[in-house]
Amino acid sequence: MMIETSLRHTPPSFYSHSIRTLTLAAIAVVFTGIAVRAETPAGYMKRVAGELLAAHRSGSASQFAKVLAANADVPSIGLSALGSYARRLPRSDRPVYYSGMVNFIARYAAKESPNYPVSRIIVTAQSRGATHGTYVDTRVRLRNGDNYDVRWLVVRRGKSYKVRDAQVISFWMTSFLDNLFQNYISENGGNPKSLVVALNR
Repeated sequence: MMIETSLRHTPPSFYSHSIRTLTLAAIAVVFTGIAVRAETPAGYMKRVAGELLAAHRSGSASQFAKVLAANADVPSIGLSALGSYARRLPRSDRPVYYSGMVNFIARYAAKESPNYPVSRIIVTAQSRGATHGTYVDTRVRLRNGDNYDVRWLVVRRGKSYKVRDAQVISFWMTSFLDNLFQNYISENGGNPKSLVVALNR
């Protein structure tokens, strides 16, 4: 009854304003959806590079973890890093493993980033890679004037993209992760749960 009374006494101008607001909101949603679909791998990587640079300047492991969790192709990277041991890790343990992996990489990045003070990350090119993704080339400029190139492997995931790998000086970063994780498991009884425990300490 109170709701009906309130509606009867609502001025017509209120309805006009509400309809106009809803219409504008709908248009914004449509155009936002178009913008997401139209984003190129290079455009996506430019945005992620900005987030990584902000995390680098903060020196915060939690900030790095936030960027990694949002933009890395975590399940694919994580399972690949386990190699043949992936079959031995129960699905129920995978979320904890993924979280530990992200935090491990984030802590390492936060620890090492002061040694490489970055001033800019510039996207220089985009090229089609193998059937599994697109290469996006960037130039990382340090504050001392030195530069080095990083090639990112970007893959489509749903309506957006994820970072699958990064190549620095001809070495793909996930290969180091693969060796590190698989060697640890091998040295600890061949049980991937030992790695999960270590990553989450």
